[in-house]
Amino acid sequence: MKIKTEDFTKIPNLISFFRILLLIPLAVLIGNLEENRSIIVVIICVALVSDILDGFIARKTNQVSELGKIIDPIGDKLFVIVLVTSLYIYKEITDLYFYTIILRDFTILIGGIILNRIIKKVLPSNLLGKICVLAIAAYIFVVLIGYKDSFYGVALYYAGLALSFISVIGYAYRGIESVKWYRKNEIS
Repeated sequence: MKIKTEDFTKIPNLISFFRILLLIPLAVLIGNLEENRSIIVVIICVALVSDILDGFIARKTNQVSELGKIIDPIGDKLFVIVLVTSLYIYKEITDLYFYTIILRDFTILIGGIILNRIIKKVLPSNLLGKICVLAIAAYIFVVLIGYKDSFYGVALYYAGLALSFISVIGYAYRGIESVKWYRKNEIS
């Protein structure tokens, strides 16, 4: 894995850095959740759009980079962790949801580090992981606007839990296959 200096100035990576910087006002505002729900929802929407935009621009302009493969999922995970932890502290989400999401992200992070040490590459996020994060974000959004007990809230709650388990299995399978491929094709 080689991160190049010019990767720090690529538009998709700047967008990812911007998304990470959005955590600062989010962390400040979430301290007074009841008063700031609307602003928090706007910040989350901006973060979601930036997450979609950075990947789209990277692929369309051939600016996919090792740095982008690292900071994009880190930005996603940091956002999820800050939001889920805050909502857990405010008793807006259940213990099961909190621990499932945190354990999912921790498992994927540790697996990614181990995989990087073995194959010397960072695998980009996959579609299943993006769908899982979208389901989690949608549930967080529903919680923030006060509809967690609605049909959609309950459906998104269970979708987030199920997709968390499925995505970990998917990442594990992909990691194992990558290691097999690497070892088979490794130059001695």
